[in-house]
Amino acid sequence: MAELLRLDERRGAVPQDALGLLHQHSLFAAMPTEMFMLFSSAAKKTVLNKGDQLFLQDDPAEWFYFIVSGWIKLFRETIDGEEAVLDVLTSGHIFGESAIFDGGIHMAAAAAAENTVLLRLPTSLLKSAITKNHEVALGMLASISRQRRQQSQDIEKLSLQNTSQRIACFLLRMCKATDQQEVSLSLPYDKSLIAARLSMKSETFSRALNKLQQETSISIKGSTVIIPAVGELAAFACNQCSQEFPCSDLQ
Repeated sequence: MAELLRLDERRGAVPQDALGLLHQHSLFAAMPTEMFMLFSSAAKKTVLNKGDQLFLQDDPAEWFYFIVSGWIKLFRETIDGEEAVLDVLTSGHIFGESAIFDGGIHMAAAAAAENTVLLRLPTSLLKSAITKNHEVALGMLASISRQRRQQSQDIEKLSLQNTSQRIACFLLRMCKATDQQEVSLSLPYDKSLIAARLSMKSETFSRALNKLQQETSISIKGSTVIIPAVGELAAFACNQCSQEFPCSDLQ
């Protein structure tokens, strides 16, 4: 396993625009100004290169994290030493915060899927804020509820959607509800990691991707995906799903 990143060597000043993004997150949006200033003062900028390990499963959770840019994968190791990818998160997401309800330890490991900039914040401060302010507590509950809802949707997709539909759903989640014209997407990280996130082997992913191109009008060149009609892709992906595009957690 990759050597843990030495965070003390990668700190920097926290830019104001990053704090602005942090304040927009539902966990912080309703927080009193004085309390948010405490988090702002305690925040530490952390820069990761692709492949850097942030923490391991069962590590003490002294910090939780806000993604300013880049991609973070959350995973566990199986008995045979393989990685089971639980999620891949991008800018605007918080992770590691639920550890305060899990005995103060991280239930999964985290590593950078691409070059990433994070804000790290002390879990002790979050625990204190939840105790003192019911709006923060409600925001925390809403955040955990969204995670649980996403996990339930993932289970549903594994049960009801074929492999091509799961890839189509992954691409749709990178689109906006307002996209009416042709959409060009750049796949955000390695195809092998996308396959793992969708619970597929790499060769299965390649076959399903080819089938998706045959059954819809999308085209793929390297890491670029061209979607001529989002509605067509949604019709293909969502007919075996209890939700319609856009998914409720993206609205």
